Amino acid sequence: MIRLMDDKSLLEHISELVEQEHRLRTELQDGKITPQDEHDRLRQLEEQLDQLWDLLRRRRAAKQAGIAPDQVDQRSVEEVEHYLQ
Repeated sequence: MIRLMDDKSLLEHISELVEQEHRLRTELQDGKITPQDEHDRLRQLEEQLDQLWDLLRRRRAAKQAGIAPDQVDQRSVEEVEHYLQ
């Protein structure tokens, strides 16, 4: 579960995860990790990123609706990954 964050902190965390994605790809190219290791870790990072982007969008929507963004709860990975758009 992601601890309570403001939008700036969410964006910083997103940037950190994107940097981790880039490092993983470099490590694979350099032969430091296996393709399976990269795949498994990338899947975890992508799930975390999806959660963060979902939370950020919902916080922004809450603000526009006049609701305190801190009242928006983070959705589970399962909910974020499987809801219909």
